[in-house]
Amino acid sequence: MRKILITGGLGYIGQIFIKLFSPKDKIVLLDNLTFNQDSQNILKKIPNIKFIKGDVRDEDLIKEISKKIDFVFPLAGLVGAPLCKKKPKEAKEVNQDSIKLLCENIPSNAKIIIPTTNSGYGVGLKEDFCTEESPINPISVYGVTKMAAEKYVLDRGNAISLRLATVFGMSPRMRLDLLVNNFCHIAVSKGKIDIFEGHFRRNFVHVTDVARAFIFCMENFDKLKNNVFNFGLDEANLTKLELAKKIKKYVPNFKITENEFEKDPDQRDYIVSNKKILGTGFKFKVGIEEGIKELVAEIPKLPKKS
Repeated sequence: MRKILITGGLGYIGQIFIKLFSPKDKIVLLDNLTFNQDSQNILKKIPNIKFIKGDVRDEDLIKEISKKIDFVFPLAGLVGAPLCKKKPKEAKEVNQDSIKLLCENIPSNAKIIIPTTNSGYGVGLKEDFCTEESPINPISVYGVTKMAAEKYVLDRGNAISLRLATVFGMSPRMRLDLLVNNFCHIAVSKGKIDIFEGHFRRNFVHVTDVARAFIFCMENFDKLKNNVFNFGLDEANLTKLELAKKIKKYVPNFKITENEFEKDPDQRDYIVSNKKILGTGFKFKVGIEEGIKELVAEIPKLPKKS
């Protein structure tokens, strides 16, 4: 039986991820329930999970729960450029310092699989794909803290880092701030969008494939360890305008206009090569258009508070 520590396990990705575990695994799940998740109801159908309400910055707690751990998935974090810009101190503490704390306290043979971000590439050259060897040039507090966390983990060794593309798709702990989710929400709720700097490019990946990749990395750890992998759909290296037009195929009345005068607060602009992860044998299951169809169908069913 493997003992697995997941921090932030009741978040957007975590609630998809925890459903994939074998009953043979013993899971310690730490979450501070920032979003008032109903932990009892969520976990009652999932065996072998010990839930702890707590904060990844609590040194005594981390020391206590890190004993005899085989795998660590540090999912807790302040996610996205706007939130981290608003709360830079908390972003550093949670996204960066808490990872250092974990690295210092888990057993030396424990394995870490960490989701970071391809935001670290910042601004790429026009036609050049960012590979894992491309220079790191984060332009946001979020990117800076996540790249620092990645360095802690890789310097320690016995680790895998997945540089996630912008994640999309439905989750019980839904996030409507993520770009694909946001554009789909705007399409079905407002029917029109005014896009700033529509030529800016992003890479995207479905939340289910992220959760599947965590399991894949765990099952193939010895082959993949001490590596960084870009993790996104090659088919989904899209400009913001291209993304909006794809959504329009499923929301025909969606009106798209371009604002040529306003600046996008998020100045990231790059395309990403995901060749390395594909070379491991991992296969993506959910494409961008399938994910858009899912979002367009399901977002109207969300409670209004979401």
